[in-house]
Amino acid sequence: MQPRVSRLPFTAELYFHSKLRNVSVRHLDSQTFEGLAEDMTSAITVAAILERAGELTMLHACGVADSSGAVVALVARSGTGKTTASMNLARTLGYVSDETVAIRADGTVMAYPKPLSVKQATLGGAKLQVGPDKLGLQVSPDKLHIRAIALLDRVVGGEYQLPVVEPVPLVEAVLALIPDTSSQAAVVQPLQSLCRLIDSVGGVFRVSYSEAADLADSLEPLFGAETVKPAEVITTWSPALLELEAEPVHKAGGEKTEPIPAGWLQRTEVADAVAIGGDLLVLTDSEVIRLSGIGPIIWRSARRPVSMQTLAGHIEAEHGLPEGYETLLNAAVDGLADRGLILRG
Repeated sequence: MQPRVSRLPFTAELYFHSKLRNVSVRHLDSQTFEGLAEDMTSAITVAAILERAGELTMLHACGVADSSGAVVALVARSGTGKTTASMNLARTLGYVSDETVAIRADGTVMAYPKPLSVKQATLGGAKLQVGPDKLGLQVSPDKLHIRAIALLDRVVGGEYQLPVVEPVPLVEAVLALIPDTSSQAAVVQPLQSLCRLIDSVGGVFRVSYSEAADLADSLEPLFGAETVKPAEVITTWSPALLELEAEPVHKAGGEKTEPIPAGWLQRTEVADAVAIGGDLLVLTDSEVIRLSGIGPIIWRSARRPVSMQTLAGHIEAEHGLPEGYETLLNAAVDGLADRGLILRG
């Protein structure tokens, strides 16, 4: 294969041997070497994520490990402090990643100690790709396992705040983690597998802080074998798709496998769903939708085509029917239809 001709001064050809596409090629070019290095790091990361899609739960997180191989994953979006946290914590703890913490179903972790993307002093310049050895970061143990997951929440502006570690209710934890995962929808039972992972580490925590240099002491308890949480945030969950759904249901795009009687409704196909307390979390191809109130009853009742009268009976059995319930029921059904979860006949 002939290299692509570029008018930019810095170029690279990346060749990936992939189980998905045999050999893939990426052509990169940039006005600066720093820009080329940043693009190359990003391209390699994306390729690695795509290669393991469906096999691993991949959190957008800074990962650090203690000497036993216990890993704490600090989940945060790009530009919100993962790299700075990595640079501070991994001077005494093992450096696992500043980008992606990849977790197998058995809880073991695959290290991804990529170069750290460090902002330049010049505003608008490409990030520098700096090796962990040059930053004095410690090498993590060979065998790693996930011990804790925390949402990294840097407080910018206002009064200086020492780190505060607090538990996060399960519904909020799942809603926060799903947007900060890569290819989770490709995992078998994506919401259920995430809930099982959260169970295995004793829940999710939020770490609010002002300066990354203060994090080490506050995170130390998360490496412990047991982390105690207040009883009010311990919430159980259960799968809402109790069977493999061998019988066809309607696709979210509107493709019908069987007609819905006029005035009736039926739910569309989804990737996964879990019940947490009185809430139902439903994962579609593009988002997690939280249903509460009468929403879960409507969704559960509409596995097969169902009439509005039957729906009202199910709601009455669980909640009772207030005066003017027809308006409330129609509004709830309209909301589910607008989100692509319900089709009308």
